[in-house]
Amino acid sequence: MIELKSSGEIAKMHVTGRFVASVLTELGEMAKVGVNVLDLEERAREMIRDRGAQSCYWDYAPSFGEGPFRNVICLSVNDAVLHGLPHDHVLTDGDVVTMDFAVSIDGWVADSARTVIVGTPRAEDERLVRSTEEALAAGIAAARPGNRLGDVSAAIGDVARAYGYPVNTQFGGHGLGRTMHEDPHIPNDGRAGRGIVLRRGLTIAIEPWWAATTADIVYDQDGWTIRSGDGSMTAHSEHTIAVTDGEPLVLTDREA
Repeated sequence: MIELKSSGEIAKMHVTGRFVASVLTELGEMAKVGVNVLDLEERAREMIRDRGAQSCYWDYAPSFGEGPFRNVICLSVNDAVLHGLPHDHVLTDGDVVTMDFAVSIDGWVADSARTVIVGTPRAEDERLVRSTEEALAAGIAAARPGNRLGDVSAAIGDVARAYGYPVNTQFGGHGLGRTMHEDPHIPNDGRAGRGIVLRRGLTIAIEPWWAATTADIVYDQDGWTIRSGDGSMTAHSEHTIAVTDGEPLVLTDREA
């Protein structure tokens, strides 16, 4: 069931979104050569504790993971792209790190992800990251009242195809509000003009992600970390947004 949010409820989600954005901004600046992935996890825990927020990941046990998840952020490196279990890895020059973070403040959730390149970037990795950022912007632009959910998915998929990247539709965006995962599911490719009609008050996380050369995925033995099926590099960009009467409102905007 899809629940539309009031202006007041969206304002509360925006408070959470600003905090999520601040954490991802700081962790992105912290991700340098010689930093351990576990240090990023520890800093995220400190910021959650200081803010009085609640992690949406801690003790999370969905059907697709080997729960419970006992960390507060997903940290995926290089060919890992989703649900990366923080682990003992010292970042090296050229590592590609995806940070996916969701918390609840006063009962309202926001969720966002970014991919950063540590040290000296390779042109092909910059291109991959940029493609997910552009796809995210395209998906957000399509999230207008009167459009359909398929318009959002198609906008994302169009960018992936323009860059020549294959798209996996098993995992994608989702509704959220009181909980991290609500209806509807938002695939990263689809047909325009299909699906539910978007209405003011709909709050969703849009999250393009893909690998450079495959749509296939594999799981690590940890039961959580998802990697590209062929070991190629990956990237992931995500924002929580609200559909309004006009321009979509990005609740996790790191530039705000």
